[in-house]
Amino acid sequence: MNTEKITVHFTDNSLLNPTNPILINVMGAGGTGSKVLTALMEMNHSLIELGHAGLQIRLWDDDVITQANLGRQRFAECEIGLYKSVALINRANRFSGTNWKAETVKFEKDRLDKLPENAGASIYISCVDSVKARFGIADILNILNNGKAYSNRPRYWLDFGNSQHTGQVLLSTIGTIKQPNSEKYETVASLPFITDEFGELLKQSEEQDDTPSCSLSEALEKQDLFINSSLAQMGCSLLWGLFRYGMTEYRGFFHNLKDFNTHPIKVA
Repeated sequence: MNTEKITVHFTDNSLLNPTNPILINVMGAGGTGSKVLTALMEMNHSLIELGHAGLQIRLWDDDVITQANLGRQRFAECEIGLYKSVALINRANRFSGTNWKAETVKFEKDRLDKLPENAGASIYISCVDSVKARFGIADILNILNNGKAYSNRPRYWLDFGNSQHTGQVLLSTIGTIKQPNSEKYETVASLPFITDEFGELLKQSEEQDDTPSCSLSEALEKQDLFINSSLAQMGCSLLWGLFRYGMTEYRGFFHNLKDFNTHPIKVA
């Protein structure tokens, strides 16, 4: 008889039945971020219907919409010249009646090494296209985790990353999440940052060209048409599971859209 316990991570209890909406900072409003925001709209509505307080989103991006963004990213021609974060948040608020916020700056320290204003949140979702940005986010999250306790204590970081045909999503805890005693499951309280676990691989991939594309055809040479949306749906499904089921056996996945192969990353 196999008595081996299943290894899982139980969701931080404060996120399951909160008094107020869960604060989420989303960093990046491009190919992946624009699709993630749509998934978060659906998630917010569904959570509220289930009696949850829902989500409060703050979207960070200093980029403006160009012609090259149309088609692969969720923008219209009439939005060219607007900040991506503003266009997406305005659209989400009109559609859903929410009061989500846009930040027209990057989620990073300023020249005086000060943390960005409104940096506090319970969940952080990064959809950035550079390794430097990921390490910068990790640095900020470590500082926030070591600060004084407050209601919006950072708890999770969900990172999305991709190349032309492949990508990955990885869930990390920010610090240690207290786990319940369980006879059925082997519980894991801490999930490592992507910058700690795959730091060297990230640095090796730094050669990726992140200069702006001048046309859609040029953009598609860097990131294929549906890699962002497939990652967004699957990654947000992982987040949804944390809320819906209060636990997860998986902390992410590697995804190859070219050969339709996805490899899950188990909690360990």
